[in-house]
Amino acid sequence: MGSNQTWISEVILLGFQVDPELEVFLFGLFLLFYSLTLLGNGVILGLICLDSRLHTPMYFFLSHLAIVDMAYASSTVPKMLANLIMQKKTISFAPCILQTFLYLAFAVTECLSLVVMSYDRYVAICHPLYYSVIMSWRVCTVLAATCWIFSFLLALVHISLILRLPFCGAQKINHFFCQIISVFKLACADTRLNQIVLFVGSVFVLVGPLCLVLGSYARILATILRIQSAEGRRKAFSTCSSHLCVVGLFGTAIVMYLAPKSSHSQEQRKILSLFYSLFNPMLNPLIYSLRNAEVKGALRRFLEKKRSL
Repeated sequence: MGSNQTWISEVILLGFQVDPELEVFLFGLFLLFYSLTLLGNGVILGLICLDSRLHTPMYFFLSHLAIVDMAYASSTVPKMLANLIMQKKTISFAPCILQTFLYLAFAVTECLSLVVMSYDRYVAICHPLYYSVIMSWRVCTVLAATCWIFSFLLALVHISLILRLPFCGAQKINHFFCQIISVFKLACADTRLNQIVLFVGSVFVLVGPLCLVLGSYARILATILRIQSAEGRRKAFSTCSSHLCVVGLFGTAIVMYLAPKSSHSQEQRKILSLFYSLFNPMLNPLIYSLRNAEVKGALRRFLEKKRSL
């Protein structure tokens, strides 16, 4: 590092760069979405913990997804909300790196969790007689722990490669949080190794899981079509339709991380990031609660029990 380079102490987050009046409106709107994210996922998590009928592998993994969604949104949204109403839109360098780490870790955990959930549905529909043996609680625990451990280790690899870089001078990030691609631009050194590792990692945790999910559902669809009764086909499909909706939403991450840089402007990338970090975690509990009879039944029983007290 040259003598004229100094380590930066804080970073300016440019955010959405809109009029102050619109910033107040966005603050209220995003605060509402964030509150719904915490409330919706919290309700699902609470119902799964309290209702013994939901103590199955499917809802065990759904509870992990709810935790991931709350943590995922909380890694970026509170700082974004603060910057919308504060004149000084800055973040210290250490919290910026921590935000990058947590965002990556929770994003990868969500992707891997969706793969595990698709495998659970595959076993339930394609091998129902062996379901309790294949998806034992020990297997479920190992699969969930693997998702979390691998995700945090991969995020740690990215952060270790970032911290080897020199960061110097007054720095600005044209984003509403310390997104890893934006952090690369802060470095006053060659970041090609970081970009290669990020691309390879993105292929592994985005394209790889998507292929596994699509493969699982291709087998599931083939099995469902072989079911003789229409009621049997409807019931089988209803057990995985919610998960398919959620998987469809996570295609935005593939667009954001793997599309050529020239294909999307920075503002479009901000919107994609906002969609994946705020809207997806808010929509997930709505999708699972509105399309899942067991979750709605658990909520109804909980409310009836509360009224009877």
